[in-house]
Amino acid sequence: MSAKYHLKKASDGQFHFTLHASNGEVVLSSELYKAKTSATEGIESVRKNSQREGAFEVKEASNGKHYFVLKATNGQVVGQSQMYASRANAENGVAAVKRYAPDAGISDDT
Repeated sequence: MSAKYHLKKASDGQFHFTLHASNGEVVLSSELYKAKTSATEGIESVRKNSQREGAFEVKEASNGKHYFVLKATNGQVVGQSQMYASRANAENGVAAVKRYAPDAGISDDT
């Protein structure tokens, strides 16, 4: 299985996407978008920004777990990870997004 973006429609009619690694695990989730075209533009933003130096920020949640966000050049968050038990695991997640985001195909599940 190859890495893939899954574009979906939420129950409230908004759109969002997830980036799945080649093993099927979700490595990045987007915010909700009102329009499908905005969500596809979000995917393109992830493709570009995932390769930009300084675009990722690893954070610690109040429960001690770690996660990361991917930011566009304007500082807006374009994707967020799941929670990880350790900072090292979150950094491995960043590496996975950097590896898969540019070339992953899109599965339109809307």
